[in-house]
Amino acid sequence: MTISAEQKNERPLRIGAVSYLNSKPLIYGLGQRIREAELVLDVPSRLADSLAAGRLDVALVPSIEFFRSPDYTIVSDACIACQGPVLSVKLFSRTPMAEIRTLALDEGSRTSVALVQILLQEKYGVAPLLQPLAIGASFTDCDTDAVLLIGDRAVYSPPGEFCEIWDLGDQWCRWTDLPFVFAMWVARQGVEQERVAALLNTARDDGLAHLDEIVAAESASLGLTRPQCMSYLRDNLHFRLGDRERQGLELFQRYVFQLGLLSDEKRGASESRESARIG
Repeated sequence: MTISAEQKNERPLRIGAVSYLNSKPLIYGLGQRIREAELVLDVPSRLADSLAAGRLDVALVPSIEFFRSPDYTIVSDACIACQGPVLSVKLFSRTPMAEIRTLALDEGSRTSVALVQILLQEKYGVAPLLQPLAIGASFTDCDTDAVLLIGDRAVYSPPGEFCEIWDLGDQWCRWTDLPFVFAMWVARQGVEQERVAALLNTARDDGLAHLDEIVAAESASLGLTRPQCMSYLRDNLHFRLGDRERQGLELFQRYVFQLGLLSDEKRGASESRESARIG
C-alpha cells in the first residue's frame, strides 16, 4: 500500500519514528511505502515534541508521551511491548531493592524512568532521590545505591557486584500479569486515521516476516551476534497491541497519574542519552 498525496489533494503526511533496533520491525520498508509522504527519524523526545507542536501528524512515541495530551489517538495495533523480560531495560542495585535511597537514571526512555519509580514505590514503598547518570559515565563512576540502564548498556551488564538486578519488563509482567507497552503509533487531532492505520499495520507484518533481513543488517553495528539479535526481536519483544496490552497501558497510565510522574521534569538529565541503540 502506497499513500499518495495527490489522491485526495492533501499535503504529504508527516510520520515520525525512531531508528533503534526495537523499532526496525515496525518501520521495515515504510519509507518505500510512503513515497509521497515524509518519514522523519529522530530520538523519542524530539518526536514527541514535534508531534505536540504539529510538525508531525503521526509518530511512534514512548507510551508516557501518549498520556500528555487528550488530543492524541492510537492509530495502529503495531507497538513495542513485552510479555516478560525485555532485556534492554534494567535496574542494577548495590543494596536490596527495599533499601534503595538514591537512584541514577540513564534516561534513554522517559517511559522506563516512570516504570522504575512505579515498581519501587508500589512494591516497596521506596521513592529514592533521583539524579542523572552523566553522559559517558559508567555505573562505577556514580555512588548511588542503584542505576537504571537503557539499551545496549543494559544488555551488557556493567562490571561490579550487585545485590539485585531487575529486568523491568519481567518485573512489571510478573507483578501485574499484564504486558508492558513501551511505545505505539499516535496521531494528533485532525489526522485522517484511515490513511495510516493499514499502512503501519502492514509495515509491522512485513517486518516480522523479514526478521532475518533485519538481523543481518543490524546485528554487526550493535555488537550483537545474529542469534542474540534475533532472540531479542523474536523472544523479548512483542509488536501487537491487543486487549491485554491495552489493559497494561491503562494500568500504567493510572500509576503515572497517581504518582504525579508526568510533571516530574526536575531530573534535567540530557536527552542525548536517548541515543541508546537497542532500547
